[in-house]
Amino acid sequence: MYIVIDSRDVVSNGYKSGFEREGLACTAFFGRDFSDWLQSLSDTDIHAIQAVIVGETPDRLGIPSLVRARAKTPIIALKEERGLDETLALFNVGVDDVVKKPAPVRELVARAHAIWRRSSDAREEAQFGRLTVYFDSRDPTVDSTPLELPRRERQILEYLVKNRRRRITKTQLFNAIYGLFNDNVDETVIEGHISKLRKKLRQRLGYDVIDAKRFAGYAFIGERQPCEVVQPAAIHHPTGLSVVTVGKPFAIDRPANRTTN
Repeated sequence: MYIVIDSRDVVSNGYKSGFEREGLACTAFFGRDFSDWLQSLSDTDIHAIQAVIVGETPDRLGIPSLVRARAKTPIIALKEERGLDETLALFNVGVDDVVKKPAPVRELVARAHAIWRRSSDAREEAQFGRLTVYFDSRDPTVDSTPLELPRRERQILEYLVKNRRRRITKTQLFNAIYGLFNDNVDETVIEGHISKLRKKLRQRLGYDVIDAKRFAGYAFIGERQPCEVVQPAAIHHPTGLSVVTVGKPFAIDRPANRTTN
């Protein structure tokens, strides 16, 4: 989810519409209400913010410190005119990048991805055995062959891969993909997306790369996990017979003695 802050409604709503046309969740703020909203967020919800875009607002120079106190989210400032003094002032308060308006949404997304890569030492792609996941809107590949995915499923896969060191809840995924204030869609839609995504990956790979646990959430586990192999065990029975078992041994009844008349 992207955050746009600008006291001018036409700018905030314009960028919000632009992000949504690209299939990206976006929330617009018009000024000081952003600070109260940010402080009310839980630590898990903070991770749903992919970038903060700061335009003209009275507390413009104070916003970066508010964000940095909670997360390492990329911060991009928009400026009206070319000017070294304003640019330096923005960098000095913690902004990651400064872009002159008008800045296309796709450019802002690309810059946010670039900042994320530098800060997390990440690459444009991540490879896990036969599966390669990209972070530039390309479909993942299996054995170098593209696996075509709907936009939402691809975004979910990318988000899980970026956060593969921790388990992600359904709510966190919904907030990242659909936005925190989206009341038009129920978050149970995530379950359907995940189910379809896991099935497609399993069909191509032959195994699951996304682990799902009820109430705990989802985790990207990458390559196939090795299975424990149980070695056959030989059991010598008192009758003289040798029985080979796999797993737990079982009992064999002794043959009944026959009486010869």
